[in-house]
Amino acid sequence: MNQYTIQTNNAEQTAQFAERLASQLSPGDVIALEGDLGAGKTTFTKGLAKGLEIKRTVNSPTFTIIKEYHGRLPLYHMDVYRVENAFEDLGFDEYFEGDGVTVVEWAHLIEDQLPKERLTIYLYHEDNDNRKIVLKPLGKRYEQLCKEIIS
Repeated sequence: MNQYTIQTNNAEQTAQFAERLASQLSPGDVIALEGDLGAGKTTFTKGLAKGLEIKRTVNSPTFTIIKEYHGRLPLYHMDVYRVENAFEDLGFDEYFEGDGVTVVEWAHLIEDQLPKERLTIYLYHEDNDNRKIVLKPLGKRYEQLCKEIIS
């Protein structure tokens, strides 16, 4: 499996990278976001939302699990950190197979429910505002997507 790495020097660059990625997304795309607290997952998602032409303010759905936003494509923003039983059927597949883009923060907690093909993005806090962003595509669609946005 290939992986792609980029560096950003501030939150604005992280959001801009996500915005560029959003311009290439299609209905049914799934992005699994991983990173420690403060690594930039919500900043990344705000950039995606901007790229999807969403006008509403995006914030973490920490206590509601899923927030929906509407733009060029719907954005389903999930934070599964507080899901108590990873095997409980919460209907995630309806979002994964839906007409929008799904972003799942702390995705490893529901690994068994995620689609086999997806883009996993790891955000690492380097120092100050610098971030290392590692993209791991699973499936041909996501491999091609990575090649397009990294080039």
